[in-house]
Amino acid sequence: MKLGLENKKKTVWLAVLGPLAILIAAYEIIPMFSGSPSEPASSAQAASPVSAPARVSSSRGGTKAAKKVRSENLDPTLKLDLLASSEQTLYQGSGRNIFVSQPDPVIEQPKASVATDETKVYTPPPPPPPTPIPLKFFGFASKPGESKKIFLQQGEDIWVAGEGEIVNRRYKVIRISPNSVEMQDVLNSGPTQSIPLTQG
Repeated sequence: MKLGLENKKKTVWLAVLGPLAILIAAYEIIPMFSGSPSEPASSAQAASPVSAPARVSSSRGGTKAAKKVRSENLDPTLKLDLLASSEQTLYQGSGRNIFVSQPDPVIEQPKASVATDETKVYTPPPPPPPTPIPLKFFGFASKPGESKKIFLQQGEDIWVAGEGEIVNRRYKVIRISPNSVEMQDVLNSGPTQSIPLTQG
């Protein structure tokens, strides 16, 4: 019998796939002869309630009681008294039919209590007024055509400042107008205050 090139390829495939097919067939056939219980449980066993296994104590006297409990738990007979008691249980619902579309129940909003003369409403005290800026605006220090600059005085100290500059390391000149100047206390972040032009 002559083996050509095509027959060599077939024999190689047969050598590889043959043992694989034998292993698959053995895997499928062996469990049938081993007798493993693959059948579903009977209806009587399915109906019996399954309880947790009892603990077995290490003493000899406890083992007999544990064996008795195990034998009672494995009883496959149907307990008709338990079934009868469960059949007599009546469902008492809230009266709502879940199969019919119904609007959601209306929830009443709590009514606001009406303030009477006897009830006192707490009002927080107003914030304290800002501390007045202790500077006096008494004249202009700029010539025509230059940026506006003013004279400011605190006690015996005199400053010359323009818009955006800070005087005495605390007070910022916001805006200069012909009759007043608006300043802000930078340290307290207070509101702007207007200082009028004083004569003299």
